[in-house]
Amino acid sequence: MGTDPQQAAGKPAAKRQFRIWRGDETGGDLQDYTVEVNEGEVVLDVIHRLQATEAPDLACRWNCKAGKCGSCSMEINGKPRLGCMTRMSTFEEAETVTVTPLRTFPVIRDLVTDVSFNYEKARETPAFAPPADVAPGDYRMQQIDVERSQEFRKCIECFLCQNVCHVIRDHDENKPAFSGPRFFIRASELDMHPLDTRTDRKEYAQSEMGLGFCNITKCCTEVCPEHIKITDNGIIPMKERVVDRRYDPLVWLGNKIFRRGQVPQTSATSGHSSGAVTSGAAHGGVHSHAGGSHDSGAERQAQQGVNWQREVPHPTAPAVDSSGKLPLTELTFDRAAAPSPFGDDVEFPLPAEHLNFAHPQQDEPKH
Repeated sequence: MGTDPQQAAGKPAAKRQFRIWRGDETGGDLQDYTVEVNEGEVVLDVIHRLQATEAPDLACRWNCKAGKCGSCSMEINGKPRLGCMTRMSTFEEAETVTVTPLRTFPVIRDLVTDVSFNYEKARETPAFAPPADVAPGDYRMQQIDVERSQEFRKCIECFLCQNVCHVIRDHDENKPAFSGPRFFIRASELDMHPLDTRTDRKEYAQSEMGLGFCNITKCCTEVCPEHIKITDNGIIPMKERVVDRRYDPLVWLGNKIFRRGQVPQTSATSGHSSGAVTSGAAHGGVHSHAGGSHDSGAERQAQQGVNWQREVPHPTAPAVDSSGKLPLTELTFDRAAAPSPFGDDVEFPLPAEHLNFAHPQQDEPKH
């Protein structure tokens, strides 16, 4: 006698209720489907079955089906997830599974959205700048510096963190001034890199990428399929370095000693010659440390803490010496095989109690 292949494989197929958003840039709505679901399947399997049976015109972006390409990003029951990594067994059998496109980005059709915003921000982010006098094969780094940035390189660019960030999810008008979590960790990674020769990563992140918009809700960390500690290991340390540079008393003293009333230029500001910040005298004695809008009214509002509707400011450079360094708050080196940014007087490995670093596996259950 023959054996039912479904029963031989395990639990027989069951009918499950799905609600899937159908439409395009002009509008759409949720449509109900009853779909067969087999044991061990993921949401993307069900979408493929729908395409093969009831909805052949259903648009869905996917590629590897292994959680490594980041293509099948969608919102499942309101939470940003990868369709290929969301098992049907996580839902109750009587539960209706609702699948919608990423809300932050414009809809092209059905579950496919236009994520070109992220690629535009990627092009705007300054690339790694190695020492010009050191050949690529001669780069040397200490292992602890490798480990600090290696976590961020696991990013598969699914853009779930970008989608969940309320700064642009709820405020589309912030997109020109805000790069988002994915590119904050890129900036943080390069700022930590001992061989990167750019000294203005922090200023660029604050003034051009909109780092100040982030208020540390950790939503990006929660939805990351690679379990990257985006907030704890990337954004918060970068914010701390920005605060050190802008508000640390030693920096204030350095400004008094080195600036003498002038705001020096960095490579971040040199590309904006028309909007470069100069001394306060050039603007009738009104100067905001946040930017160079050249609008005296806006500058006065900024001094009072009111800067709504003010144009995105250009970065204000920190006080630096003739070599472009400010050693008052952190040790920086621009040579390959140089000591770690932690300093010469530190023995490795660092004691665990001295590390302000959350390892990506620390919160995972022990097996």
